[in-house]
Amino acid sequence: MLSTSSSPEACFALIEKEQVSFTSLVPPLLLLWLEAAPKSNHDISSLKVIQVGGAKLIPEVAKRVKPVLNVTVQQVFGMAEGLVNYTRLEDDIDTIIETQGRPISPDDELLIVDDNDVPVAKGESGHLLTRGPYTIRAYHNNPQANLRSFTEDGYYRTGDIVRLNENGYLIVQGRAGDHINRAGEKISAEEVEDHLLSHPQVFDAAVVSIPDEYLGERSCAFIIPKGEKPRAADLKKWVRERGIAEFKVPDQIVFVDAFSETAAGKISRKTLRAQLRAEIIQQAH
Repeated sequence: MLSTSSSPEACFALIEKEQVSFTSLVPPLLLLWLEAAPKSNHDISSLKVIQVGGAKLIPEVAKRVKPVLNVTVQQVFGMAEGLVNYTRLEDDIDTIIETQGRPISPDDELLIVDDNDVPVAKGESGHLLTRGPYTIRAYHNNPQANLRSFTEDGYYRTGDIVRLNENGYLIVQGRAGDHINRAGEKISAEEVEDHLLSHPQVFDAAVVSIPDEYLGERSCAFIIPKGEKPRAADLKKWVRERGIAEFKVPDQIVFVDAFSETAAGKISRKTLRAQLRAEIIQQAH
């Protein structure tokens, strides 16, 4: 059995030995596999599918999987409270790379609303609400949590910002708390991270909000470099030249060696954001 604590080389050796054809990874581990595979002498050609979930797989990473590992990616997006979505193996490559799939059950109901619970226009971003045959109806003996987490007509508030494409596939744009409000302009941390990850000298990136006296919040990108560390100015230029709106270009870039991770290997963005915000505020004083 492949373990999240195993090195990529150990995993490749096991795949070769046992002729593994299917496995599941969280995005940070997939990044490590993508870096290690070109240098490995193990034959992993038996591997046909890697299922990726637990955190969003950013498109710039997803599009590297087929060329580097020669496998099909299956994206999975869901929650312990119920709703599960996944891309189908027969989906076209753009759907597999750009979306997080569609519901597992035809009886799953999705509703995307604005901050006032008004449904948004088709194709627009908003808060994801859901109800269905396997999604919880309430938290046991916790009326306050139920008031926060459910609408009057029984939809569960997932806390995710998403949009639906024309084929009914979800495109997850992050948690509601991952959006940065910079002088009234909303910035998706996931979108900026995707642009940063396209840079050849960026191994991983996390964009967080930092309190700002004038803007309310400003954006700070924390970067784990790959190889020689790039200049912050060059990274900003790179993002800007990819056609992103000027207000989305990171206000600040900080280089780090690693991110905080949960036991499952997921980046704990909540913990990371709190730690880094605290450090910057402390440095400012």
